[in-house]
Amino acid sequence: MTRLSRCMMAGVLLATASCHKASVEEVATTAAAPVSVITVQPATLEGIVSATGIVVAAPGADLTVTAPEAARIVEIPKAEGDRVKPGDLLVRFEIPSLSTDVATRRAEVQQAEARVENADASMKRLATLVEHGVAAQKELEDARRELAEARAALAQAQAASQNAGVLASRTVVRATFAGVVAKRTHNPGDMVEAGASDVILRVIDPSRLQVVASVAISDLVRVQAGKPAHILVPGSEEPESGKVLTRPAAVDPAGVSADVRIAFDGATRLAAGTPVRTEIVAEQRKDVIVVPVEAVLTEDEESFVMVAAGEKAQKRKVTLGLKTPKEVEIASGLKAGEQVIVKGQQGLPDGAAIAVAK
Repeated sequence: MTRLSRCMMAGVLLATASCHKASVEEVATTAAAPVSVITVQPATLEGIVSATGIVVAAPGADLTVTAPEAARIVEIPKAEGDRVKPGDLLVRFEIPSLSTDVATRRAEVQQAEARVENADASMKRLATLVEHGVAAQKELEDARRELAEARAALAQAQAASQNAGVLASRTVVRATFAGVVAKRTHNPGDMVEAGASDVILRVIDPSRLQVVASVAISDLVRVQAGKPAHILVPGSEEPESGKVLTRPAAVDPAGVSADVRIAFDGATRLAAGTPVRTEIVAEQRKDVIVVPVEAVLTEDEESFVMVAAGEKAQKRKVTLGLKTPKEVEIASGLKAGEQVIVKGQQGLPDGAAIAVAK
């Protein structure tokens, strides 16, 4: 064989070998893509309204003691953490001005009573004299007018005395329900000012605690009384259960949020003042097809999932329903028992070969 023949033969062999070697793209296309799947089954999906909140005592289960006027604390027998019963003494004040006012009002009542007695006696005497023609009718009318004025003055004095007595009774504060002293800021002998700025003692009933949740105005329409709720504490995995008790009847249109009260279903381990996170169940869909949010792909404002059909991936258009931060309802496009790819579906073409992870 000549040298030219040998060269021609070698060229033919190389060309033949190159025809049987697959390109890089063909290898990449035919390789099975590893994926993870779930088998979808009917489930219950809950729409959640999330909000921050704080544990508080229920209305009527929180007693804050302040002075009715500037006063001195004479007695304050309970310490923070002490339990109290209805009728237990909480604080006794000394308010000299109130004692003086009570005495003054009582004296005024006595004077008014004496005036009524005198006016009544005078009228009766004149009535007798008029009957015998000794006194004039005008004198009797004047006596009747004086009696009416005296009785009005007595009623006014009695009302003032009663008001003074009510105010004076506030020098002694007693517990109105069984509870625990949650706060104490003063001691016997302290001088205190009147008003809410100087809280002396606070008693709460720990068996009647609620959560006040700050719900966004935009979500408020989804919250209804009686709906279940979950109360979560930072650092704890176990939520406590509750239900929506009340929602505001009216809200400020310019406001950002509004308060919603949530009652615990049972006794709570949380203390008043504990910050919490709440999840209120707004909607509940039963027996619906649900997939993880990450399983849904979006393309040109349409939603798709990738279904594992044998050893191939199938692109399936779906209609979405209720959506939560973690899951989404598939209203149409999937049926129970189908396998949806939840990992490895990004960039996977329709009809691609797949290898399902065991």
